[in-house]
Amino acid sequence: MEISIFTSEDKTMDSIANFLDFYYSLRLKHLASDLLEQGLSPEQITEAVVKAMTVGRSSGLEIDQHFRPVFTGIKKQVVSDCKLSHLAYGLVLMNADAGLQVVGNFQLSVLQQYLGEHGAF
Repeated sequence: MEISIFTSEDKTMDSIANFLDFYYSLRLKHLASDLLEQGLSPEQITEAVVKAMTVGRSSGLEIDQHFRPVFTGIKKQVVSDCKLSHLAYGLVLMNADAGLQVVGNFQLSVLQQYLGEHGAF
């Protein structure tokens, strides 16, 4: 008498997860390190990313669809970075150091557009 051992592998869920991971990664067009060119320091960027992710979580945003940790090369060094969706990039910029002109200008433009669309400006 032979004993057969059967193991079932459910590859469907892995395939779906991989597809969704690929799909969401296509929408991540920005790098947090891009903000270095706007005058933010690495510490300011890190702090702003953490705040933006906190805002996203508290608002019910699917964080993994908008923020993805990656490694990038900057000046011949490998650094921790974060790929961002357009929404996440805006959240990071909105939550950055308000003392920076680029941050203040962004916040004002967002508020002016919001108020203009809602007839309050």
